Amino acid sequence: MSDIVHENKAIQQELAAGLLADRAHTSPKYFYDAVGSVLFEAICVLPEYYPTRTEASIMSEHLGDIAHTIGPGGTLIDLGAGNCAKAARLFPQLHPDQYVPIDISVDHLRDAVRRLQQRFPHIEMTALGIDFSQEWRLPGEVRSDRRLFFYPGSSIGNFEPEMALAFLKQLRALCGEDGGILIGIDLIKDHAVLHAAYDDGLGVTAAFNLNVLRHINQQLGTDFDVQQWQHRAFFNAELSRIEMHLEARQDLTIHWPGEHRHFIRGERIHTENSYKYSLESFMSLLHTAGFGQSRHWTDAAEWFAVVYAKAL
Repeated sequence: MSDIVHENKAIQQELAAGLLADRAHTSPKYFYDAVGSVLFEAICVLPEYYPTRTEASIMSEHLGDIAHTIGPGGTLIDLGAGNCAKAARLFPQLHPDQYVPIDISVDHLRDAVRRLQQRFPHIEMTALGIDFSQEWRLPGEVRSDRRLFFYPGSSIGNFEPEMALAFLKQLRALCGEDGGILIGIDLIKDHAVLHAAYDDGLGVTAAFNLNVLRHINQQLGTDFDVQQWQHRAFFNAELSRIEMHLEARQDLTIHWPGEHRHFIRGERIHTENSYKYSLESFMSLLHTAGFGQSRHWTDAAEWFAVVYAKAL
């Protein structure tokens, strides 16, 4: 019970610090409560949202080559596993001995793992609820031999560049000497394509973004009214990243126990960055983090890439 209280306190402190900053912000990890996880699954099937289907087509077309490059067996560690569907597509070719899905949304993850275990009863499965945007470690039940960290969906783009490097260095340390990483990265492309992907016509991404306010209400006791805010998304060419914000529609004050924050009309809460890489820049990042012997696979338009790299 004390661990839960400590975790809740840390979450509240992090959220409050973000809201009270000169430029208010929150971490994208708070998108993924139960509602947010479902909304993200809906985003992934939108016609505007190319990353999921493009990555899936790369994996489908090149899975045999990917599996041959990696080799069978070992421990497949799925970072940000969600509904586990992406990793499940690898099982028939990679034949992992153990599957370790990790996600911050624990209840959503456990439901997915229960369904998956019925389909693949011969694979040992260990579900973990971990916030890997913070310092973290793997428990003893995770096998140490031939660890493959699977990080699809271009989620590495949510990290600031220096944090992305630190994160990759940590994965390198957890890999051991015989491990590796299989990771999806979103490549630099036409700005109109990027804008549409993060501001779809149906407003699903807007609902996903706005839902973070409801999640903050639950975690921190704030009194956000989602109708007083609107979704904003744009490509910052100078920093090579998509930015998502929530913008106040009017002057308002947000209250929570012991604190408050006034927002003027048009003021924003920064909710997400999604950095877009060139292949050259990402390969350099991997090398600096301690990975080598890399291979990559892309779609015909080179909108997206799947990269495998072994620990040096």
